[in-house]
Amino acid sequence: MVTQCRMDLVGDVLQSTKTRNKRCCFDHRRRQHQCTQTNTNLAEETTRGKSSNMASSSCKIPPIIPIFVCFLLLVCSVRHVHSSSSADHRQANQTLYPGEESEKLNFIRDGLKKINKPAVKTIQSPEGDLIDCVVSHQQPAFDHPRLKGQKPLDPPERPKGHNPTGTVSENFQLWSISGESCPEGTIPIRRTTEEDVWRASSVRRFGRKVRRHVRRDTSSNGHEHAVGYVTGDQYYGAKASINVWAPRVANQYEFSLSQMWVISGSFGDDLNTIEAGWQVSPELYGDNYPRFFTYWTTDAYQATGCYNLLCSGFVQTNSRIAIGAAISPTSSYSGGQFDISLLIWKDPKHGNWWLEFGPGVLVGYWPSFLFTHLQNHASMVQFGGEVVNSRPSGFHTSTQMGSGHFAGEGFGKASYFRNLQVVDWDNSLIPLSNLRVLADHPNCYDIQGGINRVWGNYFYYGGPGRNVRCP
Repeated sequence: MVTQCRMDLVGDVLQSTKTRNKRCCFDHRRRQHQCTQTNTNLAEETTRGKSSNMASSSCKIPPIIPIFVCFLLLVCSVRHVHSSSSADHRQANQTLYPGEESEKLNFIRDGLKKINKPAVKTIQSPEGDLIDCVVSHQQPAFDHPRLKGQKPLDPPERPKGHNPTGTVSENFQLWSISGESCPEGTIPIRRTTEEDVWRASSVRRFGRKVRRHVRRDTSSNGHEHAVGYVTGDQYYGAKASINVWAPRVANQYEFSLSQMWVISGSFGDDLNTIEAGWQVSPELYGDNYPRFFTYWTTDAYQATGCYNLLCSGFVQTNSRIAIGAAISPTSSYSGGQFDISLLIWKDPKHGNWWLEFGPGVLVGYWPSFLFTHLQNHASMVQFGGEVVNSRPSGFHTSTQMGSGHFAGEGFGKASYFRNLQVVDWDNSLIPLSNLRVLADHPNCYDIQGGINRVWGNYFYYGGPGRNVRCP
């Protein structure tokens, strides 16, 4: 049996006798999980927590803010349109002129040679993934002209106020259940298959978000959000603990994700973003497992950036975490609650943006030269959930966000973000002073925020999608 980290929350007060129970325990006979299970007295949290500056998606904020955020979210969204399987693609391709299908197949295989690097060792994951152990300086990032011939950088200075302690397990993914690991000097990379590429809405843009025209006056592009955000300052990073679930995604044309966005630019063609969190994306991965992912772009998703390690960009330094691999365990309704802690921050010395998982486990970094505006700082940070609503059969999708339950159900039932922080100009982690929350379709997915001494800034969010109030 896996034992989990425990934290006790009673209203806004952390009892000193329960502080001793805030520890991580590990079962070495099976596997170690980077997780947090939180127990709370829901009745006391409800009565006391609501007095701590609770906010909701219906809070009164200046009209320009929702317009501003909705426009950003439109730019950040993805339109997923694809076929159900590689077999469907091949069947459709039978109508192509002679040679066209073979040309497409050759294009795919040439692309796979660039993505899938020679493996020192390969590990079979229970859900079907193949994890290749690749020499660290041969990973896709070092195909970039600015990185050719180089090796990953040494760890940077951590933000002040971030004091990781204790032993931490990186084994929070299904592929590590067997106890297999990659040798020193290599990194684990989820192998990309021909089937992965055939599923994509655009073979030539595989691993990237789809470009499209963005209008400022509408949010009816099929993407729906429930987010907390801060703006109006200079940000050099962000941190949050993100509750992990396995939401139901209604069809292969849709996805559900929970992530952080670190953002800069004019919100036009020069938009810069760095993104990390978990997602369920049948198109990208071929299944419904929640997976740890990253993304970046420097031109509003037009020609730069990609998911995970599917292009030259993000430099991975960790030998135990596979970006794009399935997360285990996940939370359950009225049961165990698990979250992953992510920190993104700008190295004051070299200017690169680093990603850390849990207390002290460095995953890797985005080189500063990838960006324009983010070479300096971010102008907005967002946290929250996003789904695609393709309106199957003319109705709102039943794709779930978070746990699939509304924010009002609270701990153990609704999904949450907690301990939200940002990094300031002095490389210090500080609490949020002006967190706002917004749901653009609150009858389908909503959000409620608050603050207390244990969770700091937090919010509950999510929903079931289609229901009596969301037809």
